[in-house]
Amino acid sequence: MALPAARTEDRFVTEIGATILRMRILVCFLPLAMNVFCCAQTVHLSNLKQLTHGGQNAEAYWAPDGKRLIFQSTRDGNECDQIYVMNADGSNVHMVSTGKGVTTCGYFLSDNKTIIYASTHEAGPACPARPDRSKGYVWAVYPGFDIYQATDQGKIIKKLTDSAGYDAEGTINWKTNKIIYTSLASGDLDIWSMNTDGSGKKQLTNSLGYDGGPVFSRDGKMMVWRAFHPDTPEKIATYKGLLKDNLTTPMKMELWVASADGSNARQITNYGCASFAPTWSIDGKKILFSSNKHHCDTNDFELYLINPDGTGLEQVTSYGGFNAFPEFSPDGKKIVFISAYQSTSPYEFNVFTADWK
Repeated sequence: MALPAARTEDRFVTEIGATILRMRILVCFLPLAMNVFCCAQTVHLSNLKQLTHGGQNAEAYWAPDGKRLIFQSTRDGNECDQIYVMNADGSNVHMVSTGKGVTTCGYFLSDNKTIIYASTHEAGPACPARPDRSKGYVWAVYPGFDIYQATDQGKIIKKLTDSAGYDAEGTINWKTNKIIYTSLASGDLDIWSMNTDGSGKKQLTNSLGYDGGPVFSRDGKMMVWRAFHPDTPEKIATYKGLLKDNLTTPMKMELWVASADGSNARQITNYGCASFAPTWSIDGKKILFSSNKHHCDTNDFELYLINPDGTGLEQVTSYGGFNAFPEFSPDGKKIVFISAYQSTSPYEFNVFTADWK
């Protein structure tokens, strides 16, 4: 039995519906060629733009004038991360580290033309051996890491740390001109501060365990960081054993806040997962950070917003995969962050910016 012919008005409605669908698809995907992702908008983020394309890119942070970014990347034939600077639109990418050893954690000084970063190049020109993953998922805290001050064209001005062991993870408060960083100078991974010329070093934390990734609030009055403090004999023994081999495990970390001198320290998350890469909002009323609390013990990290007292948790992204290292632009109108969003290979992480609302 043959099907009845469709009525003219039915065909018209069907064609209109198909046309609308095609238009929606076009509107959604046309901006991909322009690196603008209209379908990735969230309550807080819009105008998402991808600045790098392929490879491993991480820890992008703003220059004080908001016109440039400093970040670390494995590219240009290098086998491990070097430090690069680029314009805020992704143009004029150029290396500013030595091209030797491995580097991490670049940051601009308040003068907008001087930078700091950590590097192992004095310990040897080759990339250090990768961590022994037979001990689980571990991070290397290479003893050859020291923090250097350099021009934004790559000329090293001064070596700022020289203690035995790991010195890295530095950020700068542009108001107080203080550097806050992680160091093994005490024999444990603690947070320290110093002046931008390397003088005035002061230990700010002293709890057993890994205290890292510290950031001052914009007014210089508060600090936030990630921490793992082992609380049983077994966890303590494991932590100390790994540290002897210059390793630490990053999969159980919580956020802490304190006054800028390290006093009044308090834990503000308790998810039993990995929460890290915190940064302050411009007004100091919120902390933006990365966590896998929704998928504990995986590499599925999203961005979250929380009050400094630990209340008001809000999920910011739902992109899937790895999303981390956020930072607000100096005027608070944008953020930069690292994401595996729409990556084409398992270990591809790119630099993105987005308007903040």
